[in-house]
Amino acid sequence: MGAGIAVEFRRRFPDMYEEYRELCQNGDFQLGDIFVWEAPDVVVYNLATQPIPRPSATLEAIDTSIRAALSDAASRGLPRLGVPRIGAGLGGLKWIDVAEVLANAGEESPVELVAVSLP
Repeated sequence: MGAGIAVEFRRRFPDMYEEYRELCQNGDFQLGDIFVWEAPDVVVYNLATQPIPRPSATLEAIDTSIRAALSDAASRGLPRLGVPRIGAGLGGLKWIDVAEVLANAGEESPVELVAVSLP
């Protein structure tokens, strides 16, 4: 959580960051996993999409983790799930490839999957 949108989540939810960091240090947060954090009026999904903090994201990890997040969101009755351009940019993947993975996962879920980006 040292770059990109993760920095903002770290700032807003320091307790979440501490738990996330502990999971990572203990080896309990692996590629494809999700770590769900509940705060007042928001559910935050941390998706394990890359093994190290440099361009190393994989489409497989994005697919596995986004499907797990969508499944969890559906079980909570959440109508939509917003995600940044995860894996693209700092993750090293091309957005067009990531967008296809997200679109395929979103088509199979009752939860609306919304990709967001800064202008």
